[in-house]
Amino acid sequence: MKYTAHILALTLLFASGSVFTHENQAHATPKQFDASQVEATPFGQEGDPKKVTRTIRVSMNDRMRFEPGSLTVRKGETVRLVVANKGAVLHEMVLGTAQALKEHAELMKKHPGMEHDAPSMAHVKPGATGEIVWQFTQAGEFQFACLIPGHFEAGMVGKVAVK
Repeated sequence: MKYTAHILALTLLFASGSVFTHENQAHATPKQFDASQVEATPFGQEGDPKKVTRTIRVSMNDRMRFEPGSLTVRKGETVRLVVANKGAVLHEMVLGTAQALKEHAELMKKHPGMEHDAPSMAHVKPGATGEIVWQFTQAGEFQFACLIPGHFEAGMVGKVAVK
């Protein structure tokens, strides 16, 4: 429910007029972790960087693929996803349920310049890296995807198995 509310809030932000495209977002300064601001989602929650147990490297490319295309983590594990953009265009990695990512991708097609930033996503310029620190609190199968219009539809989706 909170995740749906988060998407609604993002839509309202877009409607407010204070919008920038993904390309204009500045993500150079990592935000400080604040445990009091962590919100649980059906696929986990923002992780405490001090509790990372493993770093997983994922690359994105202009063939609209993630490498590796699937990840396996343990329930409760906090991982640092280091996401490298090996392509020539902007890509992003967004964690979520299959349904939530599909809905978000549709929203992005309607509002391609929508500004948003959440702990479960990293927008990465060509040749750069980004990171997500995430605690996978729920067992199940989840996904990660690039929701930039056209990328999701081209198959830029991966799987996360939480066991």
